[in-house]
Amino acid sequence: MHEEGIDLAKLKQEEPAPLYHQIKNCLLEDMKAGRLKPGDRVPSERELSERFGVSRMTARQALVQLGTEGYLVREQGKGSFVASPKIVQPLTLVSGFTEDMRRRGLRPATRVLSAAEVPADARAAAALQCREGTPIYRLERLRLADGEPLALEISHLAVDACPGVLTLDLEGQSLYDQLRNRYDLQLLRATQTLEAVPAEGWQAEVLHVRPGTPLMHMERLVHDQWDRPVELVVSYYRGDRYRFVAELRAHGGE
Repeated sequence: MHEEGIDLAKLKQEEPAPLYHQIKNCLLEDMKAGRLKPGDRVPSERELSERFGVSRMTARQALVQLGTEGYLVREQGKGSFVASPKIVQPLTLVSGFTEDMRRRGLRPATRVLSAAEVPADARAAAALQCREGTPIYRLERLRLADGEPLALEISHLAVDACPGVLTLDLEGQSLYDQLRNRYDLQLLRATQTLEAVPAEGWQAEVLHVRPGTPLMHMERLVHDQWDRPVELVVSYYRGDRYRFVAELRAHGGE
């Protein structure tokens, strides 16, 4: 980090903002100005305490808050580093990962981990409105952008809606594009739930995060133009790379 990046004059005892908050804002200013870039190491607690003339506890508070808000990632034994900007994902659009990444100017990639016709379990059968044990397609994919793993997706697809879909190119082409172009399916409506979960061993391995790292667990049921349930997808998004946004409106103008 450049020495001139921190303005010591901005750290004032008489200001109402706590000292750790002032240190946090100084580091944020460096990030916004490009003096601290994604992947750069930020000063340690000791370095910050010496530079600002504060206790290590105060410096630690600044780093912890920046980490909690997603601006820093900590690597055990190495220190804290500036995090890559989070992908802001709206919850109001029915869109696939590939088209979403392309719209953001990122290079999407997909790695198929497994693809098979399987008997529907109770949850998939209820969602897809079929009997338990009915053959469905199960597709497990790792989704990447610019080479970085971002999400793990497990899709359950109704066989009668897209027969033979597993024989198509599921890594080089968008699944939703193929559902539209080959099967004339218009994906018009979806219901979804979202909750935070810790990464388990296999999830952490494929997403390149530590076990216990927060993931955003999403379940989405997608309907076509005849309001027929076509896909139940269970996704795990990296919490350090995603932020989900929904626009809310008052009911009845109140």
